[in-house]
Order: sequence, then C-alpha cells, then structure tokens
Amino acid sequence: MSPERPDEPAAVTAPIATGWRARVRPQRGLNRMRESVPAVVQIVVAASAAYAFAHLVLGHTAPLLAATVTISSLGLVRDARPRRVLETVVGMLVGILVSELIVLVVGSGTWQLALALLATLLTARLLSAQPTFAISAAIQSVIVIAIPGSMPFLRLVDGGVGAVAALLATALLPRRPLREVSRAGHELFAAFGGAASTVIQALRRGDRVRADRGLEKARALQPMVDDWSTSLESGLAVARISPFLRRQRTELERQDRMRASLDLATRNLRVIARRVVYALDDRQPRPIAADLLAQIARGADLLAQSIDDIALEPVALESLRAVAARLDPRALAPESSLGDQNVIAALRPLVVDLLTAAGMPPAEARATMPRI
Repeated sequence: MSPERPDEPAAVTAPIATGWRARVRPQRGLNRMRESVPAVVQIVVAASAAYAFAHLVLGHTAPLLAATVTISSLGLVRDARPRRVLETVVGMLVGILVSELIVLVVGSGTWQLALALLATLLTARLLSAQPTFAISAAIQSVIVIAIPGSMPFLRLVDGGVGAVAALLATALLPRRPLREVSRAGHELFAAFGGAASTVIQALRRGDRVRADRGLEKARALQPMVDDWSTSLESGLAVARISPFLRRQRTELERQDRMRASLDLATRNLRVIARRVVYALDDRQPRPIAADLLAQIARGADLLAQSIDDIALEPVALESLRAVAARLDPRALAPESSLGDQNVIAALRPLVVDLLTAAGMPPAEARATMPRI
C-alpha cells in the first residue's frame, strides 16, 4: 500500500467502541443536550408565560392546554418555521373545538372519547394532508374528553393562549438558526471531503474496492443536503419575521446559495465516483485525475471554512478557478484512453458547481473552462 500523499486529507482513526460502549455514548448525549438549549429555553419561557397568562390574567383554574399547546407547537424538531408552528397550532385547536362540541352535546365518557377521536381525525384529514396535523388534533381531543372542564369552550381559550404564545416565541425568542445552519453545512462539507478523499486514494492506487467505497460515501450525502436545506428554510422563515434576526438574513441567504450549488456538486461527485469505479477495472493508478480531484477537494475545503469566515470565499474561488483553467482532458492526458479522459471531463461540472457555490455566476463559471 502506498503512503498517503500530502495533498490528501488525512484519515482520522479512532478506537472502535464495543459492547455497551457502542450503545451508550455520553458525549453524544451531552452534545445533543447542549445543542437543544435554545429550543428548551424557548419552550420553557413560552409555555410558562402562556400558563401564567391564562391562570393569573384570565383567571382559569388549571389552564393545562395553554401549556401543552405551546409545547407541542414548538417542539424540539429542527424545522421551526412559523408556518409549521402555525399548522400544528391549527391542528390542535381543531381537536379542542371538535371535542368541546361533543362534550357539549353528549357529555364525556368512554364512547364519547371514541366518537371524539373519530370525528377529530376525519376532520383533520379533511383539512390537511399532513399526518402530524391529524395526530396533534387527536391528542388535544383526548385531553379535552379525559379531563372534565368547568365551562364550555374554556379550554379552547386556553389553547388559543398557547397558540399565540408559540407564535410569539417563534418570532421573539428565536433558536439561533444561523448556528444550526452552519453546523449542518459543516457536516455536509466534511462528508463531501471524506467521499472525495476516498475516490482520490482509489485513483492514486488503482484500487477498485476503494472506489466502490467512495461511491457509497458519495451516495450517502443526500440526507445531509436535506438537513442543511431544512435548517436553511427554517432559519430564513424565522429571520423574515423576527426583529432580532434581520441582520442574519444576508448570511443565511449566502449559505442557501452555497447549499443549492453543493446539492448539484454532490450529484456530480456521484457521477465521478461511478466513472472511477468503471475506469479502475484494470487496477491501474490514475495520478493525473487524482491530482485534479485533490485540488478540487482543497477548494471545497476552503469553501467549508468560508461558512465561518467569509473572507475565505474569494480564496476558494481563485483556487477553484485555477483548477478550472486546466480541465482539458486531451491536453492533460493526450495518450490516455477515452475512459480516462471521461473521468477528467466529469470533473468539469463539479468545478462549475463549486465556483457557483463560491459566488460566481453560472455562465461565468462555465466560461472559466477551456473549450473541448
């Protein structure tokens, strides 16, 4: 096995956990707890405020739904868009309203619970295609039937208080979306670099098995693209209504541009990895393609660093532009086979996508390539 080249990202080795250590990882739990602090604070403040308002201001004895509607609407999910919160709120209010009507007409009890659930679920499915909408409505419906109320529709008022508290918390107590968005972006770039590094090593060594592994890693990138997209959609939606996040909108929009281009780049990396797998049937090294892909990977790494330091974006741009100017398969490998030249040609769309991620207009990015 040949030694690692200095221009390849170093492989990270770590001891493999076995037995109970593989199942119980305290560090992961601590990281999860730390990342959830903004969401937890938002929920605690909003639910407490809703309960206090319903109890102290409106005089409700036990405004349970004011708190539960707030908690269920906000949740701990990554997607904290105001629209999602509003959909959840409406679903719960539908469940409360249907159950209150059933209690008013036929009272509460076991068969009334079944009737309320049936009516609530059917009504919710009529109003929305989202399964969570119906489930949220059903849960609140059960609470209304199971816990007797003193006055008709009093719990609907409590639910409305919780709904308002959840929506206000979304705007006034945002969950630091830029931090979550940046974390998702770093995870995608790190995985992208890992997949590219495996393909580079396969090209250097003529290793078909390693190329297959690189293709598997490239195929596994899509969920991370989706996570970044979800975080960005949520962050941009909150930033549009929150007075405290308006200054972050520019950065969120910049990362959204990067995400859209990197989505295309991950697909092109899969194409490259697939061609490399076929090309390495002869088990012969391809150092030229390996060097080019290594230079592209360095440009992608600079892009990843620019998430935290925007000053590195033009550095990444120039690094990628330098690679783009050389991507002429016939000039680089005039004596190579058509398959080898196709591998080099497949790098061209990848570089265009990364140049676009760095802020270059698509037409200009394509124009940096030599004509073939």
